[in-house]
Amino acid sequence: MGKLSISLLLCVFLAACGEVWNAPYGAGDEGREILYTAFTDRPKHLDPAQSYTEDENTFIAQIYEPPLQYHYLRRPYELIPATVEQLPHPRYFAADGRALPDDAPAEAIAESVYELKLRPGIRYQPHPAFALDAAGQPVYLGPGAAEGRQRIADFPQFGTRELVADDYIYQIKRLAHPRLHSPIFGMMAERIVGLRELGDALREAAKTQPADAWFDLDAYPLSGVERVDAQTWRIRIRGKYPQFAYWLAMPFFAPVPREVDRFFAQPGMQEKNLSLDWWPVGTGPYMLTENDPNRRMVLSRNPNFRSEPYPCDGEPGDAEAGLLADCGKPMPFIEQAVFTREKEAIPYWNKFLQGYYDASGISSDSFDQAVRVNVGGDVALSDEMRDKGISLLTAVRSSTFYMGFNMQDAVVGGLDEKAAKLRQAVSIAIDQEEFISIFQNGRGIAAQGPIPPGIFGYEDGEAGINRVVYDWVDGRAVRKSPEVARRLMAEAGYPNGRNARTGEPLVLYLDTTGGGMGDKSRLDWLNRQFAKIDVQLVVRSTDFNRFQDKLRKGNFQLFYLGWNADYPDPENFLFLLHGPEGRLQGGANSANYENPVYDRLFLRMKDMENTPERLHIVRQMTDILRHDAPWVFGLHPKSYTLTHRWLKNRKPNDVGNNTLKYQRIDAADRAAARQAWNAPASWPLWTGLLLLVLISLPAILAYRRRERAVVRPS
Repeated sequence: MGKLSISLLLCVFLAACGEVWNAPYGAGDEGREILYTAFTDRPKHLDPAQSYTEDENTFIAQIYEPPLQYHYLRRPYELIPATVEQLPHPRYFAADGRALPDDAPAEAIAESVYELKLRPGIRYQPHPAFALDAAGQPVYLGPGAAEGRQRIADFPQFGTRELVADDYIYQIKRLAHPRLHSPIFGMMAERIVGLRELGDALREAAKTQPADAWFDLDAYPLSGVERVDAQTWRIRIRGKYPQFAYWLAMPFFAPVPREVDRFFAQPGMQEKNLSLDWWPVGTGPYMLTENDPNRRMVLSRNPNFRSEPYPCDGEPGDAEAGLLADCGKPMPFIEQAVFTREKEAIPYWNKFLQGYYDASGISSDSFDQAVRVNVGGDVALSDEMRDKGISLLTAVRSSTFYMGFNMQDAVVGGLDEKAAKLRQAVSIAIDQEEFISIFQNGRGIAAQGPIPPGIFGYEDGEAGINRVVYDWVDGRAVRKSPEVARRLMAEAGYPNGRNARTGEPLVLYLDTTGGGMGDKSRLDWLNRQFAKIDVQLVVRSTDFNRFQDKLRKGNFQLFYLGWNADYPDPENFLFLLHGPEGRLQGGANSANYENPVYDRLFLRMKDMENTPERLHIVRQMTDILRHDAPWVFGLHPKSYTLTHRWLKNRKPNDVGNNTLKYQRIDAADRAAARQAWNAPASWPLWTGLLLLVLISLPAILAYRRRERAVVRPS
């Protein structure tokens, strides 16, 4: 009994020593520059021809390298070379092939030619698709290549090779592959010469091929893309389209080697998720080394990545914020990024406070713990956050959220003045400022039009207000009163919310999905907004697929949607209301808005450089939209990100997604903070130890009495 008690005491004592008990990571990783973060939604596509969502770009933008990228620090956003030697300067040609000057009018330009030249020495990450035998033939090409393998790491031999122009050409062809369903094929087929014809040829070929057959795209010509030499290629674009340079910074135009495509197309690969959609292959600073999207994904530094210097300039305030301290140092800094799937906000938040995640957003549940909002609306960190050395990064996102009207609907649609006044009244009645305060914790600004801050054409202050909805009073925009909205309702033919001719109450229908505006509290709030103008709102909630089907068929009156910038240009927002882009025609104009004057101005504006003339046209278009009110302009959200003091070089960036290489971790500082913040409370152990002693003492004493009785001489 004595030995047993001593053993128990020893176990309790030893348990109080050593590592922090609740540390979720390996004990040997404390001193490594590893970024720890989380993700909520598993990425659906990691193939650059298919991926088009923010959660997917979080990964593939670190792996793939398009020709261009955005300067990490400068604002407004500025394109710079990534893998090419310099930014391409388009050359213009008339329909008869004559070269045109740079200032030629857009209507005279039949084609624009972009020539790109690669920097030498760029190499791919190690991968079995590049492994060659002694004869120079692929090691893993042939029957049974997938047998016994579940992950890329299961292939024992890896290789690499230099990036060449053909890899970029091959990827452009993949946009036309009928079985990949690239979301930008239709748009690019209108622009890149010959891409539509390539798509037609591939669709015909697919009719006679098995579903899993590999297409050697080198066998199919693409007239608008030309290989000049091993490092140089040209792309021919119909007309003048300055925004094409922005597309060259997106993963859609990243390189895909033919041999990688061939490697993954072999029998047995797809069944084991051995595909480009699961295991991307690139030249970027990181490569995907672990892919369990239900639990954890890991990006590790690409050992073949060339050195790239950290930027030495930015915008005012960057130096003071410490964002230039690593000027000229080789990137990437971070050795590995570990993404853990967190489905709930509270565990994510708690782990951030413990130092186990390096950055965090702020959910509504945690908002009051994280920040304080003063009477003037200014936001500051709470004392708890400041004491931990946490920083707050805020930025208005290049996004817009809106309520749309179906402009083809007999009640809310049409361009006549009465219909416009009905929509204007709804726009005034829905108090966006109140919505932002209640449901966004102040994280947003009320939209005055479709263009968000940071995009050419957005104007702040009095010059930028929507005078249909706001008045400018004492230096700020003030929403017009509900009385103004009710007067507009009467002029629209609905005094007191009733049809002036029939006396019937006006009932409007909002289609929505669960979550977002589908939440009960938000819908209750929305009903109260419509009640200000005596309109009855009926909400029809449905699943996402059914909702999209209603939009495609025009079977709705009102809807909520949002849009994130693909690239920093007003065309990327104003096209959402361009008539030929109507959802009924398969476009992105979900409101099915069509105004001939707006459409003519859009065609003039979209291909222009950012000049005063272009700004004048954007203003005209925005004023037309404010009057016609096909949208209730909602809000531009603000991002609030908390970062621990050991995470360096973090700056909000909405359009450049390849941001991991710029960031740095002070691993020693993090390890010390974790140890201090997660030190185990020892008093329960010592209390338990005392209780154990008290419980065991009678038994020990009785045992010793029996022992003495046994050995007592007779």
